[in-house]
Amino acid sequence: METRILTPNDIGEAARLLAEGKVVAFPTETVYGLGANALDPEAVEAIFKAKGRPQDNPLIVH
Repeated sequence: METRILTPNDIGEAARLLAEGKVVAFPTETVYGLGANALDPEAVEAIFKAKGRPQDNPLIVH
């Protein structure tokens, strides 16, 4: 896993990473969230792996 800090000016870079199946962390009002393309099974698996989440505990898709 590679960690890179992006600025608000890098929104295009974040979109590109998501399109490539990468996971992106982003701040919310209270915590950081993890985002990925919900239609990409490998990207979804990367979220489960990053969170240490069991496969029988589904993710929320917004």
